[in-house]
Amino acid sequence: MTDQARAFARTIKLSHSIFALPFALAAAALAAREHGITVVQVFWILVAMVGARSAAMGYNRIADRDIDGRNPRTAAREIPSGELSLPVAWTWTLVSAVVFVGAAWALGPWCLALAPVALAVVWFYSLTKRFTPACHLVLGLALGLAPLGAWLAVAGSLSVAPVLLALVVGSWVAGFDIIYACQDAGFDRAAGLHSIPARFGLRGALWISGSLHVVTVAGLAALPSAIELGAIYWLGFVAMAATLAYEHAIVRPDDLSRVDKAFFDLNGYVSFAFFGTVLFALI
Repeated sequence: MTDQARAFARTIKLSHSIFALPFALAAAALAAREHGITVVQVFWILVAMVGARSAAMGYNRIADRDIDGRNPRTAAREIPSGELSLPVAWTWTLVSAVVFVGAAWALGPWCLALAPVALAVVWFYSLTKRFTPACHLVLGLALGLAPLGAWLAVAGSLSVAPVLLALVVGSWVAGFDIIYACQDAGFDRAAGLHSIPARFGLRGALWISGSLHVVTVAGLAALPSAIELGAIYWLGFVAMAATLAYEHAIVRPDDLSRVDKAFFDLNGYVSFAFFGTVLFALI
């Protein structure tokens, strides 16, 4: 059972929580400036984030197990390789969903009422590559719910600032997911799957990804107009914009060798830079 639990943690890429989690915590910190926050709320926000993401990725790996098994890049993943059994994957996925709903219940009636909607969105994403190249945008929507949920947990209502944060996260995630999907463009076309790289080619996909990241930068630039952040925010803004620009500079249609660096490292830097910038601005 310990080996199976470790296999589940590997297959859901638990470490990838660094992408949306800092934005959720930043949203909670911004909401706390006016509404206050407790250690208990922070704890349940963390539990909700990890539970929702684990349930989402668990279902994604279950739904895609046959596709992953046919793709040379993903055939060694835990479920298609047999390292993780399907019943255990289902068990951990459903347990994660229950944990998420329980955390939402602890965070208040609005969060509890919207928890099933969030689960429906994140699970629906796993099916979208079968019928639409807009699957990357659905993933962006799913992760964009993170700052909305965290803000709602603290403030009990929404405003312009969390909506801007959702736009920032959604466009950012959709943009870098398109870059990551460039690796599978040929396989997706051959398998009858839909993605922006498969539909528009690598050059077109990278242009679309860049356009989405322009939206990300615009959202970051507009955020101080919705909530006061001070001059220090602009230092972080420059760093984040420069990191996104560098991400697009190192990935080209004829050279995908640095996709992993662009996807994992640089986007992790963007996420932590935003969280750190917001904390320093609030201080």
